[in-house]
Amino acid sequence: MRGSCLMKKKVLVALGGNAILRHKEKGTAEEQLENVETACQHLVELIRDGYKLAITHGNGPQVGDILLKNERSKDILPPMPLDICGAQSQGMIGYMLQQSLRNEMKKANIDIPVVSVTTQTVVDQNDQAFHNPTKPIGPFYTAPESDRLKKEKGWSMIEDSGRGYRRVVPSPEPKTIMEKGIIKTLFRSNAIVIAAGGGGVPVILKENGSIKGVDAVIDKDLSAQIFASDIGAQVLLMLTDVEKISLNYRKPRQMDLNKITTKKARHYLQEGHFAPGSMAPKVKAAIKFVEAGGEKAIIASLETGRRALKGRAGTTISQA
Repeated sequence: MRGSCLMKKKVLVALGGNAILRHKEKGTAEEQLENVETACQHLVELIRDGYKLAITHGNGPQVGDILLKNERSKDILPPMPLDICGAQSQGMIGYMLQQSLRNEMKKANIDIPVVSVTTQTVVDQNDQAFHNPTKPIGPFYTAPESDRLKKEKGWSMIEDSGRGYRRVVPSPEPKTIMEKGIIKTLFRSNAIVIAAGGGGVPVILKENGSIKGVDAVIDKDLSAQIFASDIGAQVLLMLTDVEKISLNYRKPRQMDLNKITTKKARHYLQEGHFAPGSMAPKVKAAIKFVEAGGEKAIIASLETGRRALKGRAGTTISQA
C-alpha cells in the first residue's frame, strides 16, 4: 500500500494520556514507548481502512515529570519556564509517535511520511483565565514549601485532594495555531502530521507583532478542535480511557450515550453531567467542531476507535 492510494475521510485523532503513560506506571522511556507502539498499531488499522490521519496528543504526565526534574535539580541547573517544558514534551512525544508509526506502517507495507511539528497556540493576553489560575501542574509540596514558593516566585498554590499543595496556572482558551499554514501544507501533501501536542505551547501576540510564551496550560481537546477544523477534517476522533460518555457517570443510574446531537450535548453539559477536568472539554470540543462544519465528533477508547468510526462503538456527536 503506497501513500498515493485513494483515501477516505480525513480524521484528526486526539490521543489521550493513557495512550502514552498508563496509571501506576513509573513513566520510563521503555514503558512510554511500548504504549505508543500499541497506540500506533491501532492507528495503522485506521490507515489500512483508508482514513487520512492527522494526530494530536496529551502531555500532562510528561510535563509534570519535567517540572519535577526542574525542581529537584534547581540547585545544579537553572529551571526552565512552563512554556519551554511544554515544548520539550511535544518534541519527546512527537518523536516517539513518528518513529513508532513509521515502524508499524513498514510492517504493513504502507509508505506515508510522518512529521511532528512543535506547535505554538495563540491565546488572548486579556483572557480572564490569567486572573484565575485553575490548572494544577507539577509536584506536590508541603504547606511551608507552598508558602515559600508563593513569596519567592509569586506562584498561585492550592491544596489538592488532601495530598499536598500544587501550583496552579491559567488555562486560557486557544484562539489559533501559529503553524497552521505549514501544517495544512504538509497534510495536503499526504503526510501524517503530529501537532498541537498538549494543546500547543501557549503564546501571546504582542503589539509589535512578535510572539511570547506564557506560563499557562491550554486544554488539549479545545486545541484539537481548532487543529481538526484547520485541516478540513470530517471527523474528530477523541480516544480516551472510557468507551463512551455517560450521564450520571459511576453512579447507580449511569446511562451510556451512543449518539447525540450537539443540542443534546450542550444541554447535558449545562446540567453538569461531565466533569470539568476530563469529559467536559471533550464535549465542548465536539460541539465546536461540528458547529464549525465538521461532520461528526466521536469519543471512544483507544481499543474501540476503529469500530467507533464505523458507528459500532463510542459516542458520536453530530448535528442530527
